Amino acid sequence: MSSRNPIGVFDSGYGGLTVLREITEALPGYDYLYLGDSARSPYGNRSFETVYQYTLQAVKWFFDQGCSLVILACNTASAKALRTIQQNDLPRLAPGKRVLGVIRPTAEIIGTYSETGVVGVLATNGTVASGSYPIEISKFFPALQVIQEACPMWVPLVENNEMDNKGADYFVKKNLEQIFDKGPEIDVLLLGCTHYPLLKKTIEEYMPVGVKLISQGEIVATSLADYLQRHPEIAAQCSREGRRAFYTTDSTTDFDQHATVFYGGPVSSQHVDLDATMH
Repeated sequence: MSSRNPIGVFDSGYGGLTVLREITEALPGYDYLYLGDSARSPYGNRSFETVYQYTLQAVKWFFDQGCSLVILACNTASAKALRTIQQNDLPRLAPGKRVLGVIRPTAEIIGTYSETGVVGVLATNGTVASGSYPIEISKFFPALQVIQEACPMWVPLVENNEMDNKGADYFVKKNLEQIFDKGPEIDVLLLGCTHYPLLKKTIEEYMPVGVKLISQGEIVATSLADYLQRHPEIAAQCSREGRRAFYTTDSTTDFDQHATVFYGGPVSSQHVDLDATMH
């Protein structure tokens, strides 16, 4: 048994690094292995079947690296692939291992922030189309009204480092106007995509006063700490030497440059070809 059993953190690109950043701050002792499938990103507009296939490939890769616990720090993968992997693939592939997503921990807590009973979710086309947020939230807060808005331009703006430019202002303002037109009583806005925290400054500028803005990193980090406490058998399998390793399916130079912005510190990645690693 290898002594290296990092916690795997997966995203279609760089966005999951905003989640990893919060997780490593909350639980610095563990080893973490991050994989960004940048060669095939973004996942937001891809079909359910494609997202499922890509995500399953990544999960198998993490298992091959010794991970007992994998976090899908990608809303689209959590929305389109997580349940199938948990129910159909895990029992067959690795019954002792766990794959968790970012939607459920957020759904479990979001209602506690709202006083009007109306929350807004800003997300990619894929996440909105999946209906995952309204479905999951209704399990914990059946009376809560959830209004969604797809923001397809936000990820490309962030990935092309256009966060502080006029283009970002235009699209952020437009999508916020649309969601508040649909739900003027919204008092909580959830950033349902891990790229969106990088637009936080612009979003706050165009948001009505008194609305709370929530990003997932902190919620997921708290939820993970709680999960490891409740599942000591999983926690015991995760190695703790404070190591961090980063992998990308695309150019490492390009990945490191972007990743540093998302992670808030220097990132040095290695390249992996998921297709070549599949048996």
